[in-house]
Amino acid sequence: MSGPRHVFAVSSAGRLLTVAADDRMAAWWPRLAPHVPGADSAGLAVLSSGGSSADLSLASRIGLGDARRLINVRLQRLHLGYDVLSLHAVALVRPGCGSSVVLLGGHGAGKTLVAIALAQAGWLPVSGDLALLRVGPQPAVLGGTSAFLARPEAVRRWFPGLHLPELDTDRVDLRGRWGSVAQLGPWPVRAAVLVDVDGDPAAQLEQPKTVDAHTAVSAWLRASTHLLDRILDSSPEVLRLVEDEGSARRRVELVRHLADQLPLHTAWGAPQFIASRIDELVPAGDDVMEGAVG
Repeated sequence: MSGPRHVFAVSSAGRLLTVAADDRMAAWWPRLAPHVPGADSAGLAVLSSGGSSADLSLASRIGLGDARRLINVRLQRLHLGYDVLSLHAVALVRPGCGSSVVLLGGHGAGKTLVAIALAQAGWLPVSGDLALLRVGPQPAVLGGTSAFLARPEAVRRWFPGLHLPELDTDRVDLRGRWGSVAQLGPWPVRAAVLVDVDGDPAAQLEQPKTVDAHTAVSAWLRASTHLLDRILDSSPEVLRLVEDEGSARRRVELVRHLADQLPLHTAWGAPQFIASRIDELVPAGDDVMEGAVG
């Protein structure tokens, strides 16, 4: 980055990270914010100008992608201090009851496809890739990334009625297509599902199964490690080293507690079929909502 330096306030689900950068940060923010969990893309506050200290300082050579990775990994450590995990997961809220579902799975597992099927059934997306999940007696989603990116080929195959525009891109952003959540949570998590979309529409696991304790802990741990395993394009910095020993131990403690508190189901089949099984796991009149849905 070049030009005058400023200290910006990055808010994520009510937590504040100060970031020292030049004025390109403000120009980047509308593109950065959808990929920062719990962030507001409307604006970015400038706290001070000059040489003030900050939680994170972005070097002049940094690019937009690395700025996002560095901000998110620092936010992950910040949220850990408040018993909140930053998870590679898609989360949705059921309007009318405020209950949420968290979808886990690696890249290409079909989380977004299942989320689209749920959205078509009336659910509202809360996070398209990263979800903030508060761990406690009642796990709850606090917010997530607003960008809702999907592979257009897969969407056209499973959801031809969506009529995606013909764009030369490997991702299309579907955010806002089904409405949006009016404000940040908390939204109590009523189900967590490890999804696996099968290419054969006839293949399916009749009912979601509850996975064993070891598999559940491993799945939550992988989801919580996502941000730490990124490679920077313009810096030799190792993101995993941002997490010190104390933070690592706390993250594992939270993962174990989450696995104890929240059964993890596994579902296999077509997106629409998995979504129908999730509908059964979270009945429409499930509970009174904590967060507001609009």
